Amino acid sequence: MKSWKNKLKGRAGELLLASGALLAAVGAGMVYLPAGLIVGGVLAIIGGMLAILGGGDDA
Repeated sequence: MKSWKNKLKGRAGELLLASGALLAAVGAGMVYLPAGLIVGGVLAIIGGMLAILGGGDDA
């Protein structure tokens, strides 16, 4: 069984993408709440499209 560090290395790009999207939405929400909600929704849609189109090898 792989250690949690090896599993984390395999998902590092996805974690960075998700945390960046979250921080961008929170930052926009601190300036103007509706903007934060819109940014969060747009980034969620883009993330979903990347997940669908990305494919890749899931081992």
